[in-house]
Amino acid sequence: MRKFLLISLFVGYFFLFSNNTVFAQPTGPTTSPTSGPRFAACDLCGYCPPNPAPGNWESCRQCLYPNVAGPATTDTTLLIDPGTSQPLPAQKGRMYTMLGCIATDLGSFQSEGAAASVVQTILNLIFSITGGAALIALIYGAFLVLTSQAEPEKLNQGKRIIFGAIVGVIFALGSVFLVNLLASGILKIPGFSGSP
Repeated sequence: MRKFLLISLFVGYFFLFSNNTVFAQPTGPTTSPTSGPRFAACDLCGYCPPNPAPGNWESCRQCLYPNVAGPATTDTTLLIDPGTSQPLPAQKGRMYTMLGCIATDLGSFQSEGAAASVVQTILNLIFSITGGAALIALIYGAFLVLTSQAEPEKLNQGKRIIFGAIVGVIFALGSVFLVNLLASGILKIPGFSGSP
């Protein structure tokens, strides 16, 4: 109890009778307007100096900061606007994800190619998954054929899986070609690229 009383007195004396120089808050701005440009700690692409820029920083910069040129080390994406004290805003209606640059202003379709960008990204993802599944099925079928040891049932099953995988790859590539031909060649939908 005596220790608690001594500690309470010490803390009370410190807060009541000190001139609060330890806890004094600055009264003016911390930097003067003439001190030079200010920088944010990180940009929206994950560049946080002194760490190096991420590997996908350039493609993210092209998506989110299309008006900014130069490498990450120029720190132009980190500049803070002195008037608003806010960092450089990203391109309106754009989001950079692990799938790439996606237009997010789909509510009103005001920007040209917004819906096509999302559809193209989803189709590329679906076709990539289909191609990967066909490759795994091809490897599995080849494994069954190689390990069949002249067993006719296992050999036929492996052949059917290999045939199905080849048909699946042809179907996936044909659908990629057909979608891109219809969207970019015939219908001229903006935002679709001519290549899969």
